[in-house]
Amino acid sequence: MLERPVTGKSAVLVHLFSQDDRSDFSELKELVQSAGISAVALITGRRRLPNARFFLGAGKLEELRQAVVRENADIAIFDHGLTPSQERNLEHALDRQVFDRTRLILEIFAQRARSYEGKLQVELARLKHLSTRLVRGWTHLERQQGGIGLRGGPGETQLEIDKRLLDQKIRHLQKSLDKVAKQRNQGRNARKRARAPVVSLVGYTNAGKSTLFNALTRADVYAADQLFATLDPTLRQCFVSSQLSVVLVDTVGFIGNLPHELIAAFRSTLQESCEADLLLHVIDAGDDRHPDMKDQVDRILAEIGAGHVRQIQIYNKIDKLEEVHSKIERNGQGEIDKIWLSAKTGEGLAFLRCALGARFSGQTFCEPTSDTPCGACSPARIPPAHDLPARVAEDDRTLTIETSESRLNSLA
Repeated sequence: MLERPVTGKSAVLVHLFSQDDRSDFSELKELVQSAGISAVALITGRRRLPNARFFLGAGKLEELRQAVVRENADIAIFDHGLTPSQERNLEHALDRQVFDRTRLILEIFAQRARSYEGKLQVELARLKHLSTRLVRGWTHLERQQGGIGLRGGPGETQLEIDKRLLDQKIRHLQKSLDKVAKQRNQGRNARKRARAPVVSLVGYTNAGKSTLFNALTRADVYAADQLFATLDPTLRQCFVSSQLSVVLVDTVGFIGNLPHELIAAFRSTLQESCEADLLLHVIDAGDDRHPDMKDQVDRILAEIGAGHVRQIQIYNKIDKLEEVHSKIERNGQGEIDKIWLSAKTGEGLAFLRCALGARFSGQTFCEPTSDTPCGACSPARIPPAHDLPARVAEDDRTLTIETSESRLNSLA
C-alpha cells in the first residue's frame, strides 16, 4: 500500500457552514468515533466560499494551527471534500496529516471490511482516491532514477514510477473484482430462474437495517449502534407465510456525500438493490435528521440505477419515540407506502410480513382500525419461528393458517 498509514489517534475537527448549509457536525463526530480516533478540539465557522489554497481563511487557519499545537493532535479532519492541492498545502502549514471527509470514510471502510470481496472493493476505492493526490507528503518524489524494471527508465521520476505501480495495482484489483462480480451475477440468475422474490434493505447507515434483517430471518448478522457496522452484503431466506418466502438482502449503509470512489468500487454489491423486486427503505424515525437522510439515500439510489425500484419506507426505532405505535400508511393509489415499527422490540413486524405477502402472493392485507394491530396480525398470535398468516379476510377479520397440528397447538 503506497498511502501512508494513520499515524495518530487524536484529531482536531473542522466544520464550516456555507450560506445554505443546514447540516451539523454531529455526524462528523460519529464518523471520527467509528474510525477509532479521539476528537480533542472542534473548529467551526461560516464561510460563503472556500479559500482556493487552504479551504480556510487566514484567521481560521491560524486558529486551527494553534489548536493542533495546543492539543498535540496528530490529525486535522475536515468535514468537507478537499482538493489535492488544498490537502497538501494544509499539511505543510500544519505539519500534520490532514483528512477530508472522503478519506475518513475510506479509513472506516478499510477497518470494517471482512469478506474477500469487501476488502477488494475498499482497497480499490482507496487506491483510486490516492491516485489523485499521490504527491502529498512524499519528499522522495522529486528524485530521478535510471535503470530498468521497477526503477524506471532513464530520467523517470519517482513520482512517475509510483503512478505506474499504482495503475498496475488498480488494474489487478479490478480484474479480481470482475471475477467476483461474475460469481454474484450467477447467483442472481439462479434466483431469477427459481422465481424467488428479492427484497433489498437500503437506508442511511445506522438506521437499523441489520437489526431488521436479523429479526425477519433469525440470522445473526453483526449489528451495532455505530456507523457502517455492516459492509458485506448478506442474503438469507425470509419466510413470509406458509406459501411464500423471499430472499432478503442486507446491504451497506449510505451516508451524505458518499465518496464516488466507493460507489464505483461497490457497484457489483449495490447491483443487488438495482435488480431487487422491492426495496425496504429503512429510516431511523428517532433521528431528527431523517428527512434529509432519506433524501440522501434516494439520490444515491438514483445514481446507482435503483431509483425505479418500488419502495416501502420502513420507519424503524419507534421504541425511542413517545406515544408512537406500529402502523401502516398508504399513498394516493391505496398502496402500502410506509410502515412504522421497531426491529428491536418486534412491534410492527407482523405488518411488514403481511405487506410482503400482499405484494408477492396476492393475500389481502389486514387493515388495522386503531394504533394497535388487529388480532390477526398480532405477533402474539403468530408462531415465533415463521409468522405464517396464509390469508386474511377483511370482511370478517378471520385468519386462515395452514400448518401442522403441533404448530397449531403452539398458538394456544
